[in-house]
Amino acid sequence: MADGSNRSPGARLLTLVLLPVALLYGALLGLRPLFYRWRLFTTHRLPVPVISIGNITVGGTGKTPVTALVAKLLMDQGLKVAVLSRGYGGSLEGSCAVVSDGGSLLLTPQQCGDEPYLLARSLPGLSVVVGADRYRAGQLAVRQLSPDVFLLDDGFQHLRLYRDLNILLLDCRRPFGNGLSLPAGLLREPRGAAERADLLILTRCNDAAPAAALPDRPCCRSRHRLVSFHRLDNGTPLDVSLLAAARTVAFAGIADPAGFFSALEATGIRPIARLPLPDHEPYGGETLGLLEQMQQAAQAAWLLTTEKDAVKLLAVDEQLRSRIVAARLAVELEDAAPLTQALERVIQQCRLA
Repeated sequence: MADGSNRSPGARLLTLVLLPVALLYGALLGLRPLFYRWRLFTTHRLPVPVISIGNITVGGTGKTPVTALVAKLLMDQGLKVAVLSRGYGGSLEGSCAVVSDGGSLLLTPQQCGDEPYLLARSLPGLSVVVGADRYRAGQLAVRQLSPDVFLLDDGFQHLRLYRDLNILLLDCRRPFGNGLSLPAGLLREPRGAAERADLLILTRCNDAAPAAALPDRPCCRSRHRLVSFHRLDNGTPLDVSLLAAARTVAFAGIADPAGFFSALEATGIRPIARLPLPDHEPYGGETLGLLEQMQQAAQAAWLLTTEKDAVKLLAVDEQLRSRIVAARLAVELEDAAPLTQALERVIQQCRLA
């Protein structure tokens, strides 16, 4: 695997074959921040503070639950928060549009993408705007929503927009994968780009000792945990003990389906069958048919999935929807002080504006 965990001869050979492309790709990406530093490319400022939450590797590091956590911390201080998201996978990708004005959901997950919709749906009062150009999306939000602060979702590489706080998420187990850029490794840009971060949040520290990252940066350790389960059709909460005793099938179309399946096992739930799907799976008829076949073959009472997947299944037929259970994932910080101190500085900026 590109994270370095697969040390088989075949994996090592493939890495060597891809290494020249990875070195060229990394070198080219390393030039991009320099162009901004040399002002060959322009960085734009929005009139209110911007907090970026992103990563340096491909794959899931928990950006969505961390964004939700930071949004709630700011909202609890009385601030009006707006998330700026790319809207990946939605039919409106590339356009600027308001997903939620803080009171009403204005778009479907098919239009705006699963992650922006999930954020808007799970946090009442949160505004969410999508747009590939986050500066233009922010201008739209300023005109229509008047936020106090922006959260730039998956924004570490979006250098066109100035940020007042740069939060970098790193997987606690292998923060930089095998240390190589795509396609030989997981890095979106060279490892040295991590120096742009003001604050690190190490994610998935459940059972892992933290790997060395950037010792000179403030850092929080965090763990992922499934905190609740509810039926998709009517929102009824289900107890873990009920699901652990039942026959279930688990499925997920996220960056790390294996992580979701492991989290289920950590709660005592052991599905009869599992179906990993590509990230941002659209759930067309073929996939839905396969899920029904698996459920019937396993004689399963429930189909378990993530909240991110569940928002795209709200419109499926009632019979299938009544058997789907959505699991809510939350991020818990072991030591929140570095994050709260960094946010306090931004909060003071908002109140002085």
